[in-house]
Amino acid sequence: MAEITPYAFLIIGLILLSGGADYLVRGAVSIATALNISPLVVGLTIIAFGTSLPELVVCVRAASAGAAGLAVGNVVGSNIANILLVLGAGALICPISANRKHCLRDGSIMVSATLLFIAIALTGSFASLSGTVMILLLLTFLVFSYVQGKKHGVDDLSMVDMDEVAPETAVPMMRATLWVITGIIGVAIGAELLISSATTIARSLGVGEEVIGLTMVAVGTSLPELATVIAAATKRQSGLIVGNVIGSNIFNILGVMGVTATVADIPVGGQILTFDIWVMAAAAIVLVSLILSGSALNRRKGTVFLALYAAYIAIQYAGVDRII
Repeated sequence: MAEITPYAFLIIGLILLSGGADYLVRGAVSIATALNISPLVVGLTIIAFGTSLPELVVCVRAASAGAAGLAVGNVVGSNIANILLVLGAGALICPISANRKHCLRDGSIMVSATLLFIAIALTGSFASLSGTVMILLLLTFLVFSYVQGKKHGVDDLSMVDMDEVAPETAVPMMRATLWVITGIIGVAIGAELLISSATTIARSLGVGEEVIGLTMVAVGTSLPELATVIAAATKRQSGLIVGNVIGSNIFNILGVMGVTATVADIPVGGQILTFDIWVMAAAAIVLVSLILSGSALNRRKGTVFLALYAAYIAIQYAGVDRII
């Protein structure tokens, strides 16, 4: 029974983290709407950050707790899971395609951010200076997106579901405030349970913290993206599916890793340097190449994505050093 407890706490932590993030975002959107803040601003801040909030809280808490491997593993693992697992699952429901113009713009930014992440990782660590640069780049991206949204309309923002900022989604201020408070408490407790249980599981399995971050924690913190993609696939909104994943990956790299690096220096382990960052880069390039080629991500390709992700997880626990 004692061996089951860390896994139970991990699941409880993930539920609290995901649920808390959802309540926090919904409450914040309602408050911003009630204060007549521009829907475009709300979409590019609260909504866009919302899907990466679990990763952000986990990484910052892990960094402050000295679990650097868990933090960097979560970012890399989440970006891999977003493409191979989340998009793969969505493609089983409906074929996924996207606006080539939007994909060329946002996909190029995602690939560029990924290459920047790799370049910094190869130096051996993410320090405060690199974190600050990444945050400034994210702010630049948001300003650029705002200008594009003002110029071409909110439909140009494929990475944000602007329906979530509709006036009819607002709730009374008191209820929205309660949602925000509840969300903050849920996120805080969930992150604490998640990190403590993840480190315990890592020790019991004899693997590094980064492996748990790359797998269990990454999948758990990608649940908001998975829920969004499944909902969009059910409604046949394939453009929103790709945009959500690309946007989330950009925010994970520039926002989550950027903020985390300003909290504490994050050393990058040998396994991530020799294997995982290259898997992340390959997944990003394959996704953008598929969309730009005009080839939809159909059920067959989705199955391949899921099979590749299953193989990736298997390699993690079989031991990367014994396979490559």
